[in-house]
Amino acid sequence: MPATSPAIEDYLKTVYAHTEWQPDPITPKALADKLGVAPSSVTEMVKKMAANGLISHVPYGPLRLTDAGRARALSVVRRHRLIETWLVAEMGYAWDEVHDEAEVLEHSLSDRLLEAIDVRLGRPTRDPHGDAIPSASGEVASEPFVLLSEAPTAHVGRVIRISDRDPEVLRELERRGIRPGVEIVVTDAAGEPVTLQAAGEAGELARDVATAIWVTA
Repeated sequence: MPATSPAIEDYLKTVYAHTEWQPDPITPKALADKLGVAPSSVTEMVKKMAANGLISHVPYGPLRLTDAGRARALSVVRRHRLIETWLVAEMGYAWDEVHDEAEVLEHSLSDRLLEAIDVRLGRPTRDPHGDAIPSASGEVASEPFVLLSEAPTAHVGRVIRISDRDPEVLRELERRGIRPGVEIVVTDAAGEPVTLQAAGEAGELARDVATAIWVTA
């Protein structure tokens, strides 16, 4: 299996994404769960990726990308997030509809077309969900953040990122006007639901919804 196969790209992207918003490295079991594959499949793929110099791994230990693996992962992440941004900006997709399309297109777009999309969009640095779009040279913008569900009462922060794992959550937040860039003031962090002001409007969010929102620290 070549080092640039779609399967390897999916693995690299998943390993990278796991530590993008929290510090703990991914375990083989967690990787299998995220990809929906058998643990034995992960074991075999990890061996191939290690042989290709893309990942470092000790038996029963967590998985970490090598420098080469991280560079390749960032290339795939860049493709995915630029495609999502393009689909929303120019193709009429809603932000809860783009993930699956990008999963397919990220493996097939040429570098030339991707560059043309990047230029046409004005070289965006964030996708519709607030995730950073890596530059062509592998640079990733970041700033201090906190999960909204963990923010204390009276915390004031701007929404940086909203997880795209649950389209229904995205649709609910769309209805509430909560998007990246919106300012949120936590008025009561201890209760269930969390009470807050978003863009000046008072409201409530179930705690499981609040766990999908990252705000500036």
